[in-house]
Amino acid sequence: MTVKYNASGELTMNDMSLKTIAQSFGTPTIVYDENQIREQMRRYHRAFKESGLAYNISYASKAFTCLQMVKLVAEEDLQLDVVSEGELYTALEAGFDAKKIHFHGNNKSKQEIRYALESGIGYFVIDSLEEIDLIDKYANDTVNVVLRVNPGVEAHTHEFIQTGQEDSKFGLSIRYGLADQAIDKITQSNHLYLKGIHFHIGSQIEGTEAMIETAKIVLNWLKEQQIEVELLNLGGGFGIKYVDGDQSFPIEEGIAEITTAIKTIAHELSYPLPEIGIEPGRSIVGEAGVTLYEVGTIKDIPNVNKYVSIDGGMSDHIRTALYGAQYEALLVNRHEEANDTVTIAGKLCESGDIIIKDAKLPSSVKRGDYLAILSTGAYHYSMASNYNQMQKPSVFFLKDGKAREVIKRQSLRQLIINDTK
Repeated sequence: MTVKYNASGELTMNDMSLKTIAQSFGTPTIVYDENQIREQMRRYHRAFKESGLAYNISYASKAFTCLQMVKLVAEEDLQLDVVSEGELYTALEAGFDAKKIHFHGNNKSKQEIRYALESGIGYFVIDSLEEIDLIDKYANDTVNVVLRVNPGVEAHTHEFIQTGQEDSKFGLSIRYGLADQAIDKITQSNHLYLKGIHFHIGSQIEGTEAMIETAKIVLNWLKEQQIEVELLNLGGGFGIKYVDGDQSFPIEEGIAEITTAIKTIAHELSYPLPEIGIEPGRSIVGEAGVTLYEVGTIKDIPNVNKYVSIDGGMSDHIRTALYGAQYEALLVNRHEEANDTVTIAGKLCESGDIIIKDAKLPSSVKRGDYLAILSTGAYHYSMASNYNQMQKPSVFFLKDGKAREVIKRQSLRQLIINDTK
């Protein structure tokens, strides 16, 4: 994180004053350190090159996407995974190579399948048995598919973001035979070619143990079934630091541990090493983003609580209400000791519209001050809504002393543009 206070006591990102950004462009605004985004992508590249394995890195669009983000992904030689017609459209409008796009999702619609086929995407990630029939029905030529299996491994994370355990809407179970059925259906299809296997065990993963164990399960299963694949996609979910005590996934050491383990497992099984794929999203953009808010009402209830309200809320910061996610806040316009415990609240009409409970801020905080909520680069703009007819925030990339607007603030007119009179 390149956020720090300068000699004048103002909070900066990449040496640019966040107070100036807030005053110039208004709030709420999400700002990203573009150099930090690029460096995270390059760290993954360097780590895999050290391994000597064939690999590909796909950016997970769901973390944060827009035209400029997609162009940045292309510039850093990453592939792209999408989960909807809208994400695919955004990628294509940005000029991204369709052959480097992978289409995920547990319930792809007929329209989405047709659109992806017409666009010539690289491959579909199969997530259900009936999806095999649908893709085969609409395809005219050979279509690459990667089967998402459910390995029965649970990541140690919030229950809503565990995706590899047996009771999940994602993937096809190895243990209960659904993955075997999918292999048979793909083999018997007219147009589908099984390019690889995919798994994803959860999100905000800090270590490598669960991913290595899952790779072992999957490779053993492939060996038992006498199935050789070109690609083994490990998914994503690599963790970041939100608050003290969190550990960011150690990219260099982590990738080295995972790839070394896969080499060993494959050697012991006499299984040919496939290309390794990963799909990081949060770990690329999460810590690079900060949301700026202006302080409004302050309500001090003696011996109970002190509420510091900001001009956004769960419409642009839903993860606290949804997951109980924790964040850190910093005062932007001056540097003082954080000696007061407060609740930072949003302005929406919900008691649960809380940004941070038990936040540490200077006792001098007043109306008109600016706050920065750290590590909001992933799943904030992506999950933003118009609840209470709130406008979605603007988004800026900061680089080389310049602020580049990549998403304009939603206008009032845009709130009702699809309404009929």
